[in-house]
Amino acid sequence: MSEKCSELPDPYFLLSRKVLFEQLDRVRELADYVSYSFKTNEIVGRILEKETDVWFGVHTFGSLEKIEDKSRIWYFAQGWDGSEIDYLLNKGVRSFVVDNKNDLNVLAEHLERKRMPDQKVNLLLRMRLKEHTLQTGKYFVYGMRSEDVEDSIRRFREKSYIDKLGIHVHRKTQNVSEWDLKDELSEVIGDIIEDIDYLNIGGGIPVRYKNYRVEILENVLKQIKETREWVNSKGVKMIVEPGRYLAAPPIKLVAFVKNIYDNNVIINCSVYNTFMDTIVLNLRLLVENELEDGEEGYEYLIKGETPDSYDIFRYRVRLPSKLRRGDKIVFLNAGAYNYHTEFCNLPKLKTVIVDLNR
Repeated sequence: MSEKCSELPDPYFLLSRKVLFEQLDRVRELADYVSYSFKTNEIVGRILEKETDVWFGVHTFGSLEKIEDKSRIWYFAQGWDGSEIDYLLNKGVRSFVVDNKNDLNVLAEHLERKRMPDQKVNLLLRMRLKEHTLQTGKYFVYGMRSEDVEDSIRRFREKSYIDKLGIHVHRKTQNVSEWDLKDELSEVIGDIIEDIDYLNIGGGIPVRYKNYRVEILENVLKQIKETREWVNSKGVKMIVEPGRYLAAPPIKLVAFVKNIYDNNVIINCSVYNTFMDTIVLNLRLLVENELEDGEEGYEYLIKGETPDSYDIFRYRVRLPSKLRRGDKIVFLNAGAYNYHTEFCNLPKLKTVIVDLNR
């Protein structure tokens, strides 16, 4: 807040560099290259740019400007034209992910017209993977069909302006039930696997929330390992693109109790300026020191400070001691997609970085 208007401390995010780099070490073991999805958390991205050599998945010009070394960017095109391609090339971006034939044709026509052999680009073609859940409609619109990807790989393989060529696939975030990755990919790209340089398997590696356990995580990691072994045996390098898996665990949300009545706890922030995934994906943050069901304690509903009925952090959380006004509530794994909205003119929370010496 620009002006202090409450006796309570302001809420804030607490980012542990130590935990961030522990997460990064884990994903480095999974793939040949790591590309951080920059949209997940900008502050995490800026630390990674300064202190590591990871690449970045970027979707907008706004995010593009936040990264100094543009050569580390994979830019995801959507409805671009020649002017935008020139803008990206002039900025130093040389790596692109394209998910539809229109954008692919625009890129090809533009680069062939320019005839600038010194401006080779890296290109990933985004391919749809089959989704097996009921809530898949909005995800089917991204990526080309496998037969179109196969045709395009053969079309672009010999283009003089192409350096590295590959395929990009992606699982929905927190998807723990569709990780038969190697078998599915070998079925749809087996005929062209030796024509590509990179396979980017995207992100989607799950993180633990209260209503989303990750007991299957070990199997997910096993599937990723098997996929890497398969593509490496074909001379292909594998890229993993974690956003949530890198950004969520290092960051806690620290808030303070404003009011308590009838076991309802109101804290001095909102899901609208801290963790929109509470609404978007129905993900509920874990609370530090919370008890398991059946353990003796005090049960509360934790709500944000707006009058909106959706502004509920947790419907039921059991804590070891009674809460009072001013007490601290700490939410775990709060760093992924903790963007804020303009709803009720809520302020953007600051992020405090700790564990500076890892």
